[in-house]
Amino acid sequence: MAGGFKADLTGSFSTPCHDNPTVVMVEAAYRHHNMDWRYINAEVQPDGLASAIAGARAMGWRGFNLSMPHKVSVIPFLDGLGESARLINAVNCVVRVNDQLIGENTDGKGFLSSLTPIHKPEGSHVMLLGAGGAARAIAVELILAGIENLTIVNRSSSRANELKKIADAAGNASIRVMPWETQISVPDDVDVLVNCTSIGLGDASATIPVASSAFRKNLIVADVIPNPPKTHFLKTAQEAGCRTIDGLGMLVGQGVLGIRYWSQIDVDSHVMRKALIDAFS
Repeated sequence: MAGGFKADLTGSFSTPCHDNPTVVMVEAAYRHHNMDWRYINAEVQPDGLASAIAGARAMGWRGFNLSMPHKVSVIPFLDGLGESARLINAVNCVVRVNDQLIGENTDGKGFLSSLTPIHKPEGSHVMLLGAGGAARAIAVELILAGIENLTIVNRSSSRANELKKIADAAGNASIRVMPWETQISVPDDVDVLVNCTSIGLGDASATIPVASSAFRKNLIVADVIPNPPKTHFLKTAQEAGCRTIDGLGMLVGQGVLGIRYWSQIDVDSHVMRKALIDAFS
C-alpha cells in the first residue's frame, strides 16, 4: 500500500447517534475520491464530551462533527473559533489546525445551499421553530443573505431571546419572538417556515403543533431533520400543497464544507446525497 496502513480519522459526537446518517454520506465521498479516510459515528453523552475530545486530540483525528446536544457545550474545550462559529456561538464542525482544534459552523451555509435553488432569501420573512444550535446557524446565515424579517418560536423564551440577540448582531433584519403555543400560528406574510427542533428525529410520527391552516400553497416548509427524510411535519405541509425542503440538503451541504475544512478536497455532493437516499430506501 502506497499510504501504509494508517487512515486519517474523522467522525461525529452526539447522543443519540444511531439515527445520524452522516457517516453514510461522508464515507461514500471518501470512497468515491479514493481517500484513505474513515468516519466514526460515536455515542457521546454530555458528561463524556470532554473525554471524547481529549481522545480525538490524542489520536490525531483530522476533525469531527458535533450534533445534538453538543453544539454549544463543546466550545470551552476548543482552542478557538472561526468567524461564523463565533457569531453563532455554536459549533458543528471541528478542524485540526496544526496542534489546535478550531470550531467552525457549517449548518447555516448547508441550509442555504438547499433553500436558494427554489427561493432566494433576500427580502423574505422566515419563521424558525426552535432556538438551539441549528436555529442559531440558520438565523445568522439567513440574515447575512438578506432576509427582511425573522420570527423565532421556542418553548423557552429566554433561549429565544438569546437567539434574537445573536441575530440582531448579524445584520439589520426585523426580528421578533413568539411564544410556543398549543397550536402555533404562522403569520400570513411568512415565506419560509423551518423546523429547527429535534422533533421528528428518528420518529416519522412525531408531530409539531403548527395549526393546519398555516400550511398554505405559497409557503415553503423546511425541516432540518435528516432521518427520516420525510418527517410528519413535511408530509403534512406537502399534502397541503406547500413546497418542502428535507433535511438531506442541509446535511449534504454542511458535509461538503466539513470535508473541505478537513482535507482541502471538494467532494461530489451528488455522490453523498445518493448514498443517503440509498440508505433510507
